[in-house]
Amino acid sequence: MSRNILIVDDEEDVQAIAKLGLELGAGWNVLTACCGQEALNIAAKSPVDVILLDMMMPDMDGRTTLQKLKANPATKEIPVILLTAKVQESDQDCFTGLDVAAIFAKPFRPLKLAGQISEALGWAYSEIDG
Repeated sequence: MSRNILIVDDEEDVQAIAKLGLELGAGWNVLTACCGQEALNIAAKSPVDVILLDMMMPDMDGRTTLQKLKANPATKEIPVILLTAKVQESDQDCFTGLDVAAIFAKPFRPLKLAGQISEALGWAYSEIDG
């Protein structure tokens, strides 16, 4: 089953690597946004099955973007998975109480990403080649 994934990250390299991994590994459709406002616009207009959201972005950070997604009736039901380099135990407090499906650490393994997303959301998954 083809899924529509929105990757929100201000780093083009991260977007490209994640997009490649999801398209090649699972055959999913991938949309990208470089900032929170662009993500809000895309999510409100396009069918999106899950959003991968970077926490640290200029202008509108991941927390603010998440709050706005959850406040909008058109996007509040879309599962959000955080992408973050802040994975130390001391950083975990900032994630407490956030309405997210999962938290993935950066750097991630691009070809494992579709499997991780599927596992986090309870989706059936099989690799295209496997």
